[in-house]
Amino acid sequence: MAQLRHRTVTGTVLALVAALCTAIPAGAAPPPPDPGPLDLTKSTAQWIDRTTVAVKDDGGAAGATTRLVSDRHGKLAVEDGELTGTGRESALRKIPGGLTAAQRAKFPHLARYAAYEVAPRDREHTAEDLTGQVILTRHEPDGTLTAATGVQTQGVLDDLYAARATKAALGPVFRKGKVTLSVWAPTAQSVALELGGKHLPMRRDGASGVWSATGPGRWSGEHYRFAVKVWSPSARAVVTNKVTDPYSLALTADSTRSVAVDLDAEPLAPKGWASLKKPKAVPLRNAQIQELHIRDFSATDRTAKARHRGTYRAFTDTRSKGSRHLRKLARAGTSYVHLLPAFDIATIPERAADQKRPDCDLASFAADSERQQECVAAVAADDAYNWGYDPFHYTVPEGSYATDPDGTRRTVEFREMVQALNRDGLRVVMDVVYNHTAASGQDPKSVLDKIVPGYYHRLLADGTVATSTCCANTAPENAMMGKLVVDSLVTWARQYKVDGFRFDLMGHHPKANILAVREALDALTLEKDGVDGKRIILYGEGWNFGEAADDARFVQATQKNMAGTGIATFSDRARDAVRGGGPFDDDPGVQGFASGLYTDPNSSKANGTPAEQRARLLHYQDLIKVGLTGNLADYTFTDSAGREVKGSQVDYNGAPAGYAAAPGDALAYADAHDNETLFDALAFKLPPSTTPADRSRMQVLAMATAALSQGPALSQAGTDRLRSKSLDRNSYDSGDWFNALHWDCRDGNGFGRGLPPAADNKSKWPYGKPLLTSVGVGCRDIEAASAAYRDLLRIRTTEPAFGQRTADQVQRTISFPLSGRAETPGVITLRAGDLVVVFNATPETREQRVRDAAGSTYRLHPIQAKGADRSVKSATYEPSSGIFTVPGRTVAVFSRSAR
Repeated sequence: MAQLRHRTVTGTVLALVAALCTAIPAGAAPPPPDPGPLDLTKSTAQWIDRTTVAVKDDGGAAGATTRLVSDRHGKLAVEDGELTGTGRESALRKIPGGLTAAQRAKFPHLARYAAYEVAPRDREHTAEDLTGQVILTRHEPDGTLTAATGVQTQGVLDDLYAARATKAALGPVFRKGKVTLSVWAPTAQSVALELGGKHLPMRRDGASGVWSATGPGRWSGEHYRFAVKVWSPSARAVVTNKVTDPYSLALTADSTRSVAVDLDAEPLAPKGWASLKKPKAVPLRNAQIQELHIRDFSATDRTAKARHRGTYRAFTDTRSKGSRHLRKLARAGTSYVHLLPAFDIATIPERAADQKRPDCDLASFAADSERQQECVAAVAADDAYNWGYDPFHYTVPEGSYATDPDGTRRTVEFREMVQALNRDGLRVVMDVVYNHTAASGQDPKSVLDKIVPGYYHRLLADGTVATSTCCANTAPENAMMGKLVVDSLVTWARQYKVDGFRFDLMGHHPKANILAVREALDALTLEKDGVDGKRIILYGEGWNFGEAADDARFVQATQKNMAGTGIATFSDRARDAVRGGGPFDDDPGVQGFASGLYTDPNSSKANGTPAEQRARLLHYQDLIKVGLTGNLADYTFTDSAGREVKGSQVDYNGAPAGYAAAPGDALAYADAHDNETLFDALAFKLPPSTTPADRSRMQVLAMATAALSQGPALSQAGTDRLRSKSLDRNSYDSGDWFNALHWDCRDGNGFGRGLPPAADNKSKWPYGKPLLTSVGVGCRDIEAASAAYRDLLRIRTTEPAFGQRTADQVQRTISFPLSGRAETPGVITLRAGDLVVVFNATPETREQRVRDAAGSTYRLHPIQAKGADRSVKSATYEPSSGIFTVPGRTVAVFSRSAR
């Protein structure tokens, strides 16, 4: 997801804003004026537990009367300054001193609100009151209505029901030949089950708020949904919503009905599923991860079976070039494939017949033409493509990736995909997006909010749904949303044998919620569940922004807060230093360590004077050094100014560069699906005259800064093959034309496929247009980059020095012997135990004299000495002087050998 100054969010946020958040069209009428304190369309009061209502603005004269008013029929309104309709009234008494310390701790964003007590005699009606419209009113002593507002009820719902509801088994449960379907709907006036063409009543458990119905085993495979009669604040009425099960385990095509299925049923298991042997588990601190979009993998791969292209089953095509390349990476040390979202996605038509395709001969247009993006954009809303950060149902595989989206084929084929990847030597990570939903309210793509309106989503002070993540933010701080996160992930782990999870915008989760996930997964065992939950890895985007920022509502799962938990967060520090600038620079030519800053300058004035470039480059090198240690906060070294500093004392846009407590707390990367691919970023930043071979070498050098760091590293699939998206910085909905992976180098690397889509890239077209016709790479460059990267992976995964367990071990093992005032701009020398690594990002051969290495015997690492990179083989070491000589644009690893 994108960078907001030093609080990084990376591009998915902006992608989803573009995809799912409706903009006001030009010329639209302005919003109506704020009616002030008499506005029942807003909910500024908050009923936080059965005894207390919190109110932001505590006005009114002495003797004013404040009440809760509830109406099961939802007819309360304000007309001409008077309350109309009738309802049950509950008197409220103002509590001197406001909320208690415990209440302020639980609801820190309400700490300054006034507190009102619900009268004891009225509390027995609370559950009934919550099944209708609830408002708060204030009348002055003369009877004048001075305040009327809706009431947020998520706090009181948790107080009333969470203790029992969080223990309930929701969704389909198969036991002793019977099927039970259950849904949590505590505010519903009634819930009926529509199943097999029948309308069946459901029974409500008063203590939990769970409605359930039990039937015979023949319910298995039946389509169903719930008819929920409930007060809807967004509709301003009591409505009956026909809605799918939020705990669905299977769906009909396009998610119109849930399907009652038992995931333990034998027909849903591929052959060999029960006895599947996984590759050896790699600890998170040593994980090397390939981030991969399921459709990108095979959509245009002519070596995959035609009926499998773009689907889960393409991974079973063992002879395809894509599968062969994954196996090469696995043999080199890649341990995990991280799949972009593969749960049920809201914005892709699932039947192939309903998916539109560009009505153009895209290949006929010029490399710098606008026509390709016009044709792709014309069908983007209805084609087969989306990254998938728009959840519909959290615990069902996406149907468009199945050969048949209707029913359980998607279940079987997802399992076949996991099985195939495991057999290729790769464990599987799922990208999960529990921080928001595609829609809320009465939208056709809304599920949770149609069942318990106003509960599952995070509400702002006025009761509107927060959308800082792009769309409708969920509220995992509420007990039942937190439960949904945990339950869903346990299902993916147990039933689909997923080996890890990457949390989108994890900083919008409470730290406690993510730790609850960890605890639940740790409880899974091979004997009981068929999986070893303690081997499942967790990492996510720990960005700090929005209404939850700075722990405003809870202790967040952000970079600094997750340190020491064993759950990693993406580190943007070295990424920006390696590439140069940030993802949202007006001029994409801002250079960095691996893109020629100071040592191979381009013509961009944004880079500043030579002196400014030199200073920035040396600071970038300090950021990269911190990254190479695993972003450790307490790692001590000499910075480029000659000062002894800790990682936390190195500045990253006003924030500490180092924040990790141990290797594995921070995940290193040079590119991911967000923002331009690494190749495209370097295309913008390297001088236009840079040769294809040198572009290939700089790509490998940039990737090496992540791969050779302490802790886990991630790369976008295809980056080792110089993958391009034709300069598209936000390809979430740019179709196969811009996104597909090209496994056959004769098809190119994706560069020069036209100007990228205007919506997110038009401001960069003047920079990109001349590049698209002049920059190019061929098979030799693509294959050379991939082979050189695989050599570095082999070194990373076979040399213990790169896999230290503790911060103390890193401090003892890792050093930067030439760091200081005499440091060479554009060169970083790393000592890791018996290894010396020289990152020479300059165009020229450089000598690095390590005085205390003199007299030792170092040789180019055997893997590189026998490897594919001819240039690195010219790297030398002179024992008498301790000088390491490394050619330009090269990463050389030297190993010390016994005399």
